[in-house]
Amino acid sequence: MTLAKMRRHLKRDFPNLIVAGMEPLPFGSIPLPPEQEAPVLKKIQDSRAGIVFVSLGCPKQELWMAQHREDIQAVMVGIGGVFPVYAGLHKRAPRVIREIGLEWLYRLLQEPRRLWKRYYRTIPPFLWMAAKQLWQAARHPGHSVELVEGSAFVESQSPLEQLTSGNRK
Repeated sequence: MTLAKMRRHLKRDFPNLIVAGMEPLPFGSIPLPPEQEAPVLKKIQDSRAGIVFVSLGCPKQELWMAQHREDIQAVMVGIGGVFPVYAGLHKRAPRVIREIGLEWLYRLLQEPRRLWKRYYRTIPPFLWMAAKQLWQAARHPGHSVELVEGSAFVESQSPLEQLTSGNRK
């Protein structure tokens, strides 16, 4: 049902987008046994897609993409739970909550049992890395700050918005 809704929404919103394929995976199935994973990889390779969106949630999607970076000759983008939200199966946080950067808190309040461990493990290390970078920048104004291993810059647009911004009708 999610994939059918996704396909309809993508066709409606991005009529020029070519969807090479969509592959459902059983919830909680990562890593897949080799006999199940081989056909999935073959479908992706045979599709000759330029971009592969991976929506397995963190950290499964990152681990899966790293594991298959040599197998898939396309740009892979981990998008977490974007598909169910885009398909209208999950509600997104109100705009004001998103604009102040607290969508994660909204999601945590919606699904505390599922998300508390993930957020407990990821938010403190992120805050530590961000604090280190800010402290380095304050100590050396005007100099470039060396990136802390594992950190990343975040764009204000989602990957889907960035890739299709000129394609929207």
